[in-house]
Amino acid sequence: MHQLTEPAVDVAPSPDVMLPHRFRIDKYRKDTADTFTVDLVPVNPDQPFMYQPGQFNMIYIFGVGEAPISISGDPATAPKLVHTTRVVGTVTTAMRGLGVGHELGIRGPFGRPWPTDHARGHDVVLVAGGIGLAPLRPVLYHVLANRSDYGKLVLLYGTRTPADILYQRELQQWRSRLDMEVFVTVDRATPGWRGNVDVVTTLIPKAPFDPLNTVAMICGPEIMMRFAAIGLLKRGVPANHLYVSLERNMKCAVGFCGHCQLSREFVCRDGPVFPYDRVRDLMMTREL
Repeated sequence: MHQLTEPAVDVAPSPDVMLPHRFRIDKYRKDTADTFTVDLVPVNPDQPFMYQPGQFNMIYIFGVGEAPISISGDPATAPKLVHTTRVVGTVTTAMRGLGVGHELGIRGPFGRPWPTDHARGHDVVLVAGGIGLAPLRPVLYHVLANRSDYGKLVLLYGTRTPADILYQRELQQWRSRLDMEVFVTVDRATPGWRGNVDVVTTLIPKAPFDPLNTVAMICGPEIMMRFAAIGLLKRGVPANHLYVSLERNMKCAVGFCGHCQLSREFVCRDGPVFPYDRVRDLMMTREL
């Protein structure tokens, strides 16, 4: 087993981080009643734009404003971008109203990524709740593209109902593979559902992985991440092998405005991905 330390990743943004770059919507897909996915391509095809799994962009809708949204595509296809977005406010509502060919602004990428380099040689367990699968999907792409560098690959995914499941076609493809395990559960079943019915944390005790040689990455509602971390710790995964992605009200994305401050941390700059043992006490503090 390799000892993990916090990855020393160079995540310094480019000098022009406050200037949005123009991207065009190339594809638009409605995923669920309140969630959609857009594929974006740069208006300037020579524009470099590289990112790592777990980073996010500030998406600017001209004349409306901007909002932080995780990148959910394959890093190997950059500068093409994919963003899966839930409609929760003015910017995302306006974004849902755009169609193929419309332009928007992109600032980024920002934030610390998932520890894919430090997970090499380990089993990789991804625990996702709801739209939390979107920030973890780039990890799946990366691990599958470099399959021999990792041990077992396990995805544990939970949603409220079957209608809330994202990427259903891809989930079927992943389930058909012989080199990964996929478990899906829902909180409430609907007619025709034949899968698991329970919260996602109940999948942890029966998932096939070696806990002492596992790196786990967790993304979803904060209460779900707390209980998932507890479940993984009980299973035997070391605390310093657990990573979570936090979400706060990010405005500038470079640690200047303070909107996303979480005690000593700035989520936009020091996260959004954190080693669990670094933020465990903060996650246990109510209303922080």
